[in-house]
Amino acid sequence: MKGSYVLVLELERDTEIMVGKLGTLAFKKGHYVYVGSALNGLDHRLQRHLRDEKRFHWHIDYLLAHASITEIFFREGNTCEECVIAQQFASLLSSIPHFGCSDCSCESHLFFGTYGIIQGCIDSLKMSSYIVTETT
Repeated sequence: MKGSYVLVLELERDTEIMVGKLGTLAFKKGHYVYVGSALNGLDHRLQRHLRDEKRFHWHIDYLLAHASITEIFFREGNTCEECVIAQQFASLLSSIPHFGCSDCSCESHLFFGTYGIIQGCIDSLKMSSYIVTETT
């Protein structure tokens, strides 16, 4: 399965995190949404995000060491839609500049805001919920 995905995250307290080449960033307590794609295996990518033990490779890996994934949504497809999806969140939420978008011209692929606005945007995107199972 190939496609794009959204991770809904919760950070329980204000935290400063060293994020690779971005340096140390200040993150506020609250809800975040990260937009990504996996055209070489969506299930494998999402399982990687869910693991605690992993080598830090992407910006999101640094944040996931401090935040928890509360929900995952996805859209199957053979083309990368992450920038289009990110633009939807950018119009409604605050962004963390340059996070997760070093390979495109987007301002960010990580956004911060209320859970209600995040959920409303996800609903409007008509994405499917990713169900985590023991065998996945």
